[in-house]
Amino acid sequence: MDKKETLLNILEHTDTFVSGSELAARLGVTRASVWKYIRMLEDEGCEIEAVTNRGYRLSPSNDALTAEGIRRELGDLPDRFSIELLRDCTSTNSVLKEKAAKLPEWHTVIAGHQSAGRGRKGRSFHSPEGTGLYMSVLLRPQLPIGDAVLITAAAAVAVCRAVEELSGVCPGIKWVNDIFLYGKKICGILSEASVDMESGAVESVILGVGINITPPAEGFPPPLSDIAGAVFPNRQRNMRCRMAAAFLRHFSRIYADFPNRGFVPEYRSLNFLPGRRILVLQAHVPRPAAALGIDDQCRLIVQYDDGTQEALSSGEVSVLPD
Repeated sequence: MDKKETLLNILEHTDTFVSGSELAARLGVTRASVWKYIRMLEDEGCEIEAVTNRGYRLSPSNDALTAEGIRRELGDLPDRFSIELLRDCTSTNSVLKEKAAKLPEWHTVIAGHQSAGRGRKGRSFHSPEGTGLYMSVLLRPQLPIGDAVLITAAAAVAVCRAVEELSGVCPGIKWVNDIFLYGKKICGILSEASVDMESGAVESVILGVGINITPPAEGFPPPLSDIAGAVFPNRQRNMRCRMAAAFLRHFSRIYADFPNRGFVPEYRSLNFLPGRRILVLQAHVPRPAAALGIDDQCRLIVQYDDGTQEALSSGEVSVLPD
């Protein structure tokens, strides 16, 4: 841990002001160096209050993303992940995809802002600065291509566990990859697989997760204002670091037991589509159907109005009014 990270660690573990002389003594540097490290942390997005004759403290609303802050929340798993933290980027999935061949499994790109965030079906994913968590994880799962959807389902369960751990409220899953809380979408998941064309096996998966931690100050733009929500109504101290680490912890434990598919019953129980009337969009044509349940492959079982049934492994669905 370098001097700057040590300084951040000190400030994160106290709610009171710490004098410049005390910080200098604990770091073994001059007070001028303390000021230099303070400015470096502020440049990284940390909100630090400075008061004459009292010293420095992190603002109660500080929610800066720092690699050290994430590692500290990973418990016994900090060495599993190589974390690449970006202030902003086009898309964490795109950044990771460009260099995935040279990176180890579990390399994780995390950004505080995306200028070209991507969702399913080529849609854009609204990624404002300072309020969301945008991350992509490189996996090498050794799966047949037909099982790739299970990665997305496992990630959805991990997001729900992380949100419940930190907020005390358990969200629900709208098959296949959207996480809802209080009737609003708070998270989207985009998994992109690279496939060996000869064997048909998945060589790697880039797992992208975008979570709205708090609403943007100006609110979500239309038409998202009727759809999008956030985990918390207001900023919480260090919450983005804590949420990133909580997701990685929960997902890595699910992934370690992936062949046994122990997460499937939980995924099934968290889904709120079964029992609802839905529209299934196929070739841009909506078909009314009843959502019957989720099978062991995490496919959505639907019954159309003509009585035929289908197991959907991907697709677009919307809920019809009751």
